[in-house]
Amino acid sequence: MAGTDEIAVAAADDALYVLTAVLLTPAQFPSVLGDDYPEACAALDLPPLADGYGLVLGQDGDGARWTVVIDDVSLVAVAIASWDCGMEYELSPDERAVVTALPGWPLAVAVAAPGVPAPHDPPAETAGRAALCPPDTGSWGPAQRRLGADEIALQWAAWREQIDDDSFPPPRGQAAAAESAPPGAPGASTGGHAGVRRVLAEARGYVESPPPLGRVRSSFAPGEARTLRADGPGWSMVARTDDIAFVLLDDEPGEILPVGRGPELPGLLEALDKMAVRPL
Repeated sequence: MAGTDEIAVAAADDALYVLTAVLLTPAQFPSVLGDDYPEACAALDLPPLADGYGLVLGQDGDGARWTVVIDDVSLVAVAIASWDCGMEYELSPDERAVVTALPGWPLAVAVAAPGVPAPHDPPAETAGRAALCPPDTGSWGPAQRRLGADEIALQWAAWREQIDDDSFPPPRGQAAAAESAPPGAPGASTGGHAGVRRVLAEARGYVESPPPLGRVRSSFAPGEARTLRADGPGWSMVARTDDIAFVLLDDEPGEILPVGRGPELPGLLEALDKMAVRPL
């Protein structure tokens, strides 16, 4: 999280007290905004530029929420990396890097700038457009499903240790439907589950016919493995290339369905990793 650095906000004629920043690129974007990079950009009415954007979230002197979109992706990446390491970093992009200033925040921010009024949307006459607001995650749906997948990717070890490999049915000829699990808890599953079969089929389709940019992303994992994230209409999948996968479905609120490696998953994950976008 940032401090309260100040940058100019062209649309607000005021300084911006920076609270945080995020990347909006094909390989790294707030997945709560969409299943892929173009969809996430559309949520902010931005064209899906190949190099992406940096989003700087803050408040003006009146406390109003603003999201400043800049095209200096490297600057924002360095700032985020510094903050993650507990280091101070003054995020002050050149005015020429500012693409636009949008009222509101597309993501929930839990902190506020000191010494200014509480966060609020700027007046419509000042903003010139409807203010951005975070997607509704109060009930199960696409946004909540994607956030769940984010959490599994971030806390892979904690989720993985809940799975006993012996609980997976035999991979061939004896695959059974997954048993119902308590909300938020993974239950044993293989491709025998109808929803999982659909997800695996659609993921295989991505290999043959590339989906919109960002539907399949690959990121660092311990050892020589990669963490894979794939999303599609109504589903999200998180996997390690050397391990199992987890599937979340819009149709099954709170359920986390593990998919054993079996004979087919390793090859699918390898193929997805080869066509996935990766952080620079």
